[in-house]
Amino acid sequence: MYSSPARACGIDFGTSNSTAGWLRPGQSALLALEDGKLTLPSVVFFNAEEESVAFGRQGLAEYLDGYEGRLMRSLKSLLGSSLIDGQTEVLGRALPFRELLSRFIGELKLRAEQSADREFDTAVFGRPVHFVDDSPAADQQAQRTLEETARAVGFKEVSFQFEPIAAAFHYEQTITREELVLIADIGGGTSDFSLVRLSPQRTRQLDRRDDLLANGGVHIGGTDFDKYLSLAGLMPLLGYRTRLRNNAEVPSSYYFNLATWHTINFTYTRKIWMELQEVYRDAMEKDKLDRLLSLIEQRAGHWLALRVEEAKIALSDQPSTTLLLDRLQTGLTHDIDRPTFEQATSSLVDDVERTVANLLRDAGVQAEGIDTVFFTGGSSGIPLLRRRIAALLPAARAVEGDLFGSIGAGLAVEAMRRYGPAN
Repeated sequence: MYSSPARACGIDFGTSNSTAGWLRPGQSALLALEDGKLTLPSVVFFNAEEESVAFGRQGLAEYLDGYEGRLMRSLKSLLGSSLIDGQTEVLGRALPFRELLSRFIGELKLRAEQSADREFDTAVFGRPVHFVDDSPAADQQAQRTLEETARAVGFKEVSFQFEPIAAAFHYEQTITREELVLIADIGGGTSDFSLVRLSPQRTRQLDRRDDLLANGGVHIGGTDFDKYLSLAGLMPLLGYRTRLRNNAEVPSSYYFNLATWHTINFTYTRKIWMELQEVYRDAMEKDKLDRLLSLIEQRAGHWLALRVEEAKIALSDQPSTTLLLDRLQTGLTHDIDRPTFEQATSSLVDDVERTVANLLRDAGVQAEGIDTVFFTGGSSGIPLLRRRIAALLPAARAVEGDLFGSIGAGLAVEAMRRYGPAN
């Protein structure tokens, strides 16, 4: 289909995983980014013992191997938040969050260039339909921050495409007839939906505005499902919702920070440690607070968050799972079942379902008119989400794309469309 490689690449900077796509004749659209794998987990680990910085799977492995240091994940969640202009302490120095973003996106660019054996100075970046819900000004600021970061690491020309639209362009390469498609992109940080008319003939058109019937999204993704599962399924083991001697609950803020990827490190300050000593003295269930204090003393919050994420993934395929929690207490295991997960996250699914219903209403399209629901994004396999969307669109067939790669591949298609082949 393409006789020469594209001038530009596509970059999918994701909350949990990132990809880079580049169209060239006879090859896959996605570039290998880490040990032959097409995804790079959006992770930075500052290794204090080795005085080094590791990214992706290597960073996670070093952290889980017990190296002292600082793990940062869900970096995309900083965009549009009040944290973006702040800083955090890493290896004894203040690290601005903007510099943290630059380090990761710069590494993503470098690895894409190494894989492609060429430099990229032009890119189409994916973006969620809403970085920030109900605040156009904050949403635009989030995009500006991402563009400024991309330019700071060496991209001279940067443009954006909605992530579900990119996934639509990837899916369009596979169809043989016209379809009205709902693209359901349930990623790590957002749930985005686009209603698009696709066909083999339309793929050759440069201007696709008339084919996009509606866009919608909500700031709910896989990390939110992790958070609610953690609070319902694991944090009670650490004293969440237990009582103090005055019958008040143990303050919930410690547990909410530990259950949220980008705030885990907030629990490791000396101030929090001193507060918890006071809480411990008045706690009615000290054995549970012992586990909390042990977790914080080990700085093992990300370890626990990874166990929760593993449970979420397991419960998408099986009715229950058992977690080994030996870092909390020797020999401790804990069973979690799917009903617990679904009850904990039902309000999130309600919001996602409402977003889809509003999208159809705004587009003036009846549910029976949707031919296909195309699922992409690492969290789109959650069974309750699938069931609720299927109930809304009973006549549509469900198609599962590359859960982690459809957006990056679609952005590569868009990069060729916008910027053409390399000179």
